[in-house]
Amino acid sequence: MLQPGELQMVEPKRPKPPIHWSDLTVDERKAKVIELGLPGFRADQMSRQWFSRLSDDPMSWTDVPAELRQSVKDQLFPDLMTSVRELACDGGTTVKQVWKLFDGALVESVLMRYPERVTMCISSQAGCGMNCPFCATGQGGLTRNLSTGEIVEQVLAGARSLAKGEIEGGVGRVNNLVFMGMGEPLANYKNVVGAIRRLTDDAPAGFGMSGRGITVSTVGLVPRIRQLADEGIPATLAISLHAPDDELRDTLVPINTRFKVKEVLDAAWYYIEATGRRISIEYAMIKDINDQGWRADLLGQLLRGHQVHVNLIPLNPTPGSKWTASRPEDEREFVRRLKNQGVAVTVRDTRGREIDGACGQLAAVAAE
Repeated sequence: MLQPGELQMVEPKRPKPPIHWSDLTVDERKAKVIELGLPGFRADQMSRQWFSRLSDDPMSWTDVPAELRQSVKDQLFPDLMTSVRELACDGGTTVKQVWKLFDGALVESVLMRYPERVTMCISSQAGCGMNCPFCATGQGGLTRNLSTGEIVEQVLAGARSLAKGEIEGGVGRVNNLVFMGMGEPLANYKNVVGAIRRLTDDAPAGFGMSGRGITVSTVGLVPRIRQLADEGIPATLAISLHAPDDELRDTLVPINTRFKVKEVLDAAWYYIEATGRRISIEYAMIKDINDQGWRADLLGQLLRGHQVHVNLIPLNPTPGSKWTASRPEDEREFVRRLKNQGVAVTVRDTRGREIDGACGQLAAVAAE
């Protein structure tokens, strides 16, 4: 039953993805293994193969009897997605994938290798229902939520490529994860939290990432922000604010007509108090729309004194869009005004522009 003020997101009715090992809890995995006629301890061995050794071929697992390997593969490790397009830039250190899911839906993930870390940006939904007018994904509407397994698989696919040395720079490991790909993560709350737990659980249960290396982005689903704060996950919260005033934000981020700027920020302050984690304020810089000096001053007034960091994002325009990035001088002035109010601010590194880097662009091209 929904609680007062709770948010109910309606997902289009579509066939559900096949149940996958990554969808299951430790106890559920053990039960499934026993159903197949194997001793329960095989579940830990399978998890080590999948999450630690990054082996995605159960037919090669010698700790599973040969006569049961096909059943294990079909029933516990079904194929979830297929790469239909891959583009690389930045000397091969940025790789963007378009994945086709079992029902033909398309999603994107991006792997970005830096000298000191590897970050992956992943999708939580096929499409998005938030309808932000400057976002390529938002203009396509929501197809469906991704399953926990589909979310996890994007990360493991990148991890396998790194482990095999297929990414420029040699063998490596995924250090950071951002839920900033297609979709609104908190509108697919249960599956996103499930994926985070699989990715942060220690071996053999999961992939063993640090929760502090994970960032969850949201346009401001207030009840879910508060719920996430109480999960005990030390992830960073990123609020896609894009405007400090309700009048403009109602247009740029339509969910603002339900959850106003003050409500969103109050939930953010609750998240900081509950987790002790600094939050990120995401702000796409859009020429002559939200980049005025007075808006920088208002944003600074709202944020100063809080444990926040503003991430200014030069807009990566989508084809045919009337929206474009701010002038460099306006961007610099915006930064100056925020710093004058004591607010930490940086301008995001805009990787991937030459490979349709704005989320949703590459999937739209692949679907044509």
